[in-house]
Amino acid sequence: MDDRIAKIRGHMQTNGLDSLLITDPKHVYYLTGFASDPHERFLGLFIPDGDEAFLLLPALDEEKARSASSVPRIETHTDTDNPYVRLKQCVKGSIGNLGIEKENLSVARYEQLSEVLEATSYQDIGSMLNAMRSRKSPDEVKRMKHSIQLIEEVLRRGLSSVRIGVTEIELVAELEYQMKKVGAEKPAFDTMVLSGPNTALPHGVPGTRKIAANELLMFDLGLFADGYASDITRTFAIGEIDAELNKVYHTVLAANEAAIQATKPGVTFASIDKAARDVITEAGYGSRFVHRLGHGLGMDTHEYPSVHGQNENLLQESVLFTVEPGIYIPGHGGVRIEDDVIVTADGVEVLSSFPKELTVLG
Repeated sequence: MDDRIAKIRGHMQTNGLDSLLITDPKHVYYLTGFASDPHERFLGLFIPDGDEAFLLLPALDEEKARSASSVPRIETHTDTDNPYVRLKQCVKGSIGNLGIEKENLSVARYEQLSEVLEATSYQDIGSMLNAMRSRKSPDEVKRMKHSIQLIEEVLRRGLSSVRIGVTEIELVAELEYQMKKVGAEKPAFDTMVLSGPNTALPHGVPGTRKIAANELLMFDLGLFADGYASDITRTFAIGEIDAELNKVYHTVLAANEAAIQATKPGVTFASIDKAARDVITEAGYGSRFVHRLGHGLGMDTHEYPSVHGQNENLLQESVLFTVEPGIYIPGHGGVRIEDDVIVTADGVEVLSSFPKELTVLG
């Protein structure tokens, strides 16, 4: 954790920042090792240039913070304290030009903060933190692999409950039960199980529709383990599907593989989106691929980078993201196949391993 704070201090000097206030609990965890959900209470990591950093947190979390945080100075506030006044009391010297996370700081909190701290100016540091988080350390990769292994085991177990007549929401319940059984902290997002024509809804909501023969069944699921998320999608056939859905499936699979093969350091995110999109367009379904190719994955289910056709940033080693092309035909069915991948020194490693060949269930 200390090397991450050292990088932060380097950014402060480069950008003329006198102090930083980190309030996103995920970023506090990333920089200190202290994981917390403060709910409505204030949590902040304050880093002054040239002085000791400290954590200001609810008094009820003090013991946990002292045992987990790499930042030794711990300050607390009670439920009846004004946490912004406490923050000012803990700061030695002036605040100066203060770095904040604009996306995480509500207008109400900013107004309370600025009224008390009296910083000379404010500067957003969100993009710098996102860029740091996008390049995963060996420890983070290990945690990600573990999270992916667990969700694949959950899917394997869940498939044993698939049968004609079971509802989408019943399968969701079984999958989320299995997540707890394998030791997950919680689902990474709302587990998605869609069947038949519902598979044509990229963000469909599972309901009471019953699984029927000769249709598609889609699972989009992930979990948190050791603070890190997994996210995979697989689509199956229930019995025999028609020729068009068969073509759609194999087109999406080819697009998934094309994007993965195009992934390496130095190419643009736009180019790998294009690699998948070209396959789908050539097959006549270009208008049916209605979302980006993928997104960053780590402590959040969706984080930087956004993998789409307008992102001309270059891939760098150790950046981890999803590859999830899809084709959706309203009223008929859809296919999405999603893998989690990481850029290596000379190419790409696919971290998810659940089979992608068209599998018939039942």
